[in-house]
Amino acid sequence: MLRRNGAHMRVLGINAIFHDPAAALVVDGAVVAAAEEERFSRRKHGKRPVPFAGWELPEKAARWCLDEAGLEPGDLDAVAYSYDPALVEPGLAGHDVQWERLRTLYARRAPNFLSTALPGLDPGIVRYVPHHVAHAASAGLAAPGPGDGDVLVLDGRGESHSHLAGTYEGGVLTTLHAQRLPHSLGLMYEDLTEHLGFLRSSDEYKVMALASYGEPRFLNELREHVRATGDGGFAVADIDWGALAKARPADGEWTRDHADLAASVQARLEEVLLDLAAWLHGRTGSRRLMLAGGVALNCVANSRLAETGPYDDIWVQPAAGDAGTALGAALHVARAGGDPPSAMLGAALGRRWDDREIAACLDTAKIPYERPGDLAAAVADALARNEIVAWFQGRSEFGPRALGHRSLLAHPGHEANLERLNDVKGREQFRPIAPMVALDRAAEVFDGPLPSPYMLFVHRVRPGWRERIPAVVHVDGTARIQTVDAGDEPLVARLLEEFRRRTGLPVLVNTSLNTAGRPMVDDPRDALECFGSAPVDVLAIGPYVVRRREVHAR
Repeated sequence: MLRRNGAHMRVLGINAIFHDPAAALVVDGAVVAAAEEERFSRRKHGKRPVPFAGWELPEKAARWCLDEAGLEPGDLDAVAYSYDPALVEPGLAGHDVQWERLRTLYARRAPNFLSTALPGLDPGIVRYVPHHVAHAASAGLAAPGPGDGDVLVLDGRGESHSHLAGTYEGGVLTTLHAQRLPHSLGLMYEDLTEHLGFLRSSDEYKVMALASYGEPRFLNELREHVRATGDGGFAVADIDWGALAKARPADGEWTRDHADLAASVQARLEEVLLDLAAWLHGRTGSRRLMLAGGVALNCVANSRLAETGPYDDIWVQPAAGDAGTALGAALHVARAGGDPPSAMLGAALGRRWDDREIAACLDTAKIPYERPGDLAAAVADALARNEIVAWFQGRSEFGPRALGHRSLLAHPGHEANLERLNDVKGREQFRPIAPMVALDRAAEVFDGPLPSPYMLFVHRVRPGWRERIPAVVHVDGTARIQTVDAGDEPLVARLLEEFRRRTGLPVLVNTSLNTAGRPMVDDPRDALECFGSAPVDVLAIGPYVVRRREVHAR
């Protein structure tokens, strides 16, 4: 690939074709910026995952990525689009031929759509990257530490496949197996999500949470329908969900049958995932596995793989879903152009505001605020008083997890805070809330893979702590933790330490700063709107603190 800008290689990655549209910018192999379109448009997941939405691009996210680097569309060397229409097999079982033709048409026209959305962009620099190769690169080329290792991608579907198993050596991917459609573990889980009354391609995490309330009573039946094939792939036969448990209406109550069905599918998913990992490890002997694809957001399955699978080290892409393919596609094209990839240093790759900009926003809103001498101490005081804090600091996170930049924080020692926060967010009461913990204290409180900076594994809460932090203990005795390294997150680490000094607890409740059906808060205006509409006591935004009682006193 020719470099049109001297020594620099500038690649914009785009995910658009299915759902979670996103953009990412890679310069000289380093990740400069990455963001999901939902954070700008305020539409959850950016768009619905339907073929006739395939033309919708992450225009705002792409423009922001360029602005963040001070670039214009004409400065780019390449645009990496995470779907290759040439790989689509229209007659493949599981494809609706008419809809597939429409999606493929949109993908083929993507260079023209992009040049319209980003005036000055040369459509000739658009490069198609196979969907699962983009997923693989988002893990294999972004993981910290030694870059070589195995990669496993599992999701709903790509062009004509639903899975990729391979290995990276010297930054080059060798694909060892790819599972063709219609067999798909991701689509199976999506089907279950819809059967249980939730929104498919969106609410799969709710099914994972519900599974903890059930027993895998239908596991034997599912083993007849879902199995590894021994060659690195798997087979998924048609499942009559209604014969196992009646469909739940979207507004209906869940029953024991629903929970047991969720538990059964979760258990079978874990079993097949272990089989696939064992096959891949048997081919390579690698000690490291890197995961991507929507299934990699299943932190319960990740933990079982870490605990009983053949690999010593497992790294999961924090934006493992389709949004992450924007990043992976850009890294893949940059690597092909000769740039060695740099490890992804964290998920804080989105927008940021300086103190002056935040103060201007607060002044425009005409609400009282203060600038405490020690923000961490002031917020820790509020949390120790059992107040709920909206925490808006630094760059927003790339991916679905709030990691201490756009978070709702609370005291974990009060059991009622689980119901309280679910009420604040307007979501189902069976949903757990997660803890953040200082890395150097994590092993004292939790048992599981460490470090865990991205909330992508579940950990058993040690018996001596379950009664001390009941708000974050799920019904099965586990918690999906985020470990905080003071070297990476000094402000959050200080907050944890200040809270520990006041309460004796090295843990805080950390859930995403949003309400049900809305994307995570991204900019200061979003933060103020959320603070104004939800019963949150304190907003800590940049160095400033807004207190609800003072707002209402005016």
